[in-house]
Amino acid sequence: GSGGSTGGGSTGGASGGGSGGAWGAKGPLVAPANTTGPKGTTILVGKAGKHQLDVYEDMRCPVCAAFEQGAGETLMKDVEDGKYQARIHMAAFLDDSPSIQGSGSKNALSALGAALDVSPDAFMAYKHALYSAANHPEETTDSFAKDDYLLKVAQEVPELKDNAAFAKDVTNGTYDPWAREVATAFLGSGKSGVPEIDLDGQVLTSSSGGPPMTAAEYRKAVDDHL
Repeated sequence: GSGGSTGGGSTGGASGGGSGGAWGAKGPLVAPANTTGPKGTTILVGKAGKHQLDVYEDMRCPVCAAFEQGAGETLMKDVEDGKYQARIHMAAFLDDSPSIQGSGSKNALSALGAALDVSPDAFMAYKHALYSAANHPEETTDSFAKDDYLLKVAQEVPELKDNAAFAKDVTNGTYDPWAREVATAFLGSGKSGVPEIDLDGQVLTSSSGGPPMTAAEYRKAVDDHL
């Protein structure tokens, strides 16, 4: 498929193939708790209600990190306040991009699966920590391919700090096959880039037409819809 650039506010998706390379994914498919859909590839955060937010991200995507740093806390508070249920759809096409390659998107996604099995709150807090300015690597640096790096960042999340069961799932790759299925589901979703945030099926944008990247832009985009 064709890899996209990170220009224009979102990272382009790869079309076609699944996940290349010899990364993990051995053993049985085990879906974490707090998932839905075929093979448990959709991540559920918050209680089901009148409104549904669909979030599409790739863990190595710098624009996704910028979105998370700008608007992530607002999104999480909305979920806690019951404004909408979040359904998270994770991609891993950057691992297969010819100019980048590696396994960090899938490996981080597998670790996020281990966090999700602990709780949706642990998942969201861990995703936020991985996307933080302090922890998120350059797109071409595959830090997330290293389990020890992922475990180091997890120490920032109270539910995951010194959590032996979580650490074992990360080290053993318990959710590697699931991560591959989640990435494959994204390729079949018809979405072409990340981040994309849809509220009740409507793509949220800022006044410039791209994703709402700041807390203020995100607040306005959500409130205009609700």
